[in-house]
Amino acid sequence: MISADCVVSGCRQLVTCAGPLPKRGPALGDLGVVEDGWIASNQGEIVFVGTADAFRGTVTAAPGATWIDGRDSIALPGFVDSHTHLPFAGNREHEFLLRLKGATYQELAAQGMGIQTTVKATRAATKDELVFLCKQRLNQMLLTGTTTVEAKSGYGLNYEDEIKQLEALATLRGAHPVEVVPTYMGAHEIPPEYKGRKAEYVDLIIDKVLPEIKARGLAEFFDIFCEPNVFDLEDTKRLAEAARAAGLGVKIHADEFVPIGGTEYAAESGAVSAEHLINATDEGIRKIAASGTAALLLPGVPFFLMLEKKAPVRKLIEAGAAVALASDFNPGSSMLSSMLLVLQLGVYTLRMTIEEALNACTGNAAYAIARHGRVGSLEVGKRMDLLICDVPNYASLIYQLGVNPVRHVIKDGKIVVRAGKIQPL
Repeated sequence: MISADCVVSGCRQLVTCAGPLPKRGPALGDLGVVEDGWIASNQGEIVFVGTADAFRGTVTAAPGATWIDGRDSIALPGFVDSHTHLPFAGNREHEFLLRLKGATYQELAAQGMGIQTTVKATRAATKDELVFLCKQRLNQMLLTGTTTVEAKSGYGLNYEDEIKQLEALATLRGAHPVEVVPTYMGAHEIPPEYKGRKAEYVDLIIDKVLPEIKARGLAEFFDIFCEPNVFDLEDTKRLAEAARAAGLGVKIHADEFVPIGGTEYAAESGAVSAEHLINATDEGIRKIAASGTAALLLPGVPFFLMLEKKAPVRKLIEAGAAVALASDFNPGSSMLSSMLLVLQLGVYTLRMTIEEALNACTGNAAYAIARHGRVGSLEVGKRMDLLICDVPNYASLIYQLGVNPVRHVIKDGKIVVRAGKIQPL
C-alpha cells in the first residue's frame, strides 16, 4: 500500500491536464478529467490519481493525514503564471487616464512616460519595500489560484537596481507559498542616462550585470524586448548569446508591435519562449510550431490597452505550436494579476476552447518556464499543487464571471488557502 499524508476525495471532476507536455494541436483539447476523482500526495509529491475504488485498494492514509472532502467541487492544477513583471514600485494610473483620452502606449513612451515612469519609482524603492509589494501581489495571485509565478526584473535598468529587484525575488523564496521563478530583464528598455548610447548599455548588461547574476544564481532566465525602438534583432542575438554563455535560458518579447523576426529567431535559436506574438508573421508561426519554443500569449495586454488586434492563436494551434497563456502583470499594459481572468480572456477574446485555455494556463504554461516536470498537471511524481473550486464543472470557471470560485489551494501538499483565506506559513 502507498502511504499518503494529504488526500482529496470525491471531486465531481478532477481535471488532471495529464499527458505529454507541451500539448499541441488536438492534444491541447484533452483535460484528462476523472469523474468522482481522488488524489493523494506524500511529502508534497503526488502518489495517486484516480477513482475511489482504485484509491481504496492502493493507498493508505498516514496517521494525522490531511483530508479534504471534494464533494460538490472540482479540482485542477494550480495555475502557472509564466510571464509577470512582479517587482516594481509605483503605478501608472495617470497614464491610464491619458490612454482613455486617446493617447497610445507608444506615444506615452515617446514622451518619457511608460516604462521610464516605473523605472523612476523602482529605483527610489528599497529592497525591503519591493519585497513587501511583491508579497501583497503574490497574495492576490494565490487567492485566485496561481501557485507558480515567473517574475522579471527590468525596472531598474542599471547594475544596482536590477540586482536589487532580483535580490527581492530571492528573498521571497520560502517566504511565500507561491513559487517564484526569477528572470533578468535588463534588456527591457534603454535607460535615460544611456539615450543615444545603446551599445554602451548592452555592454553594461553583458560585461557587468550578467556575470554578477551568474555568480550569485539570481536568475534562471534572461528576457529581451525585441522591437525596433528598443533592442533590434542584432542586439537581441548578441544579448541572447551572452545570456546562454552565462547559463541562463532565453525568453524573448517578440512581435508585440512590429514583426522584425523575433519569433523566427526565438524558434531557430532554441529560446524557451517567445512572448506576445500579436504581430507574428506566418513564417514566424510556422517556425515556432516546428520548434521546442513555447508560444506564450498574453491576452490581458490587448484587453488592457483596448487594442483590436489579438495574437493569432488559432493559426498557432492549428500549426502545432506549444501555446501557453500568462498575465503579463505590469503597471503599464496589463495591471492584471488573476490567472482566472487570463483563462477567461483566452476564451472570450482569443476564442480558444475552454479545454485549450485550461491546458495553456497550466501544463503548457509550466513548459514555458521549464517547470513541466514538476507542476502544471496532476500526475504521479509531480508536486501536489491543486485548486479546489466551488463550481459544478470546469466550464463554470469561464461561464461564471466576476466571482472567485477558488475555495482551497494546496501547494506542495500543504493547504495554503483554506476557505478563501491564506494560511500562515
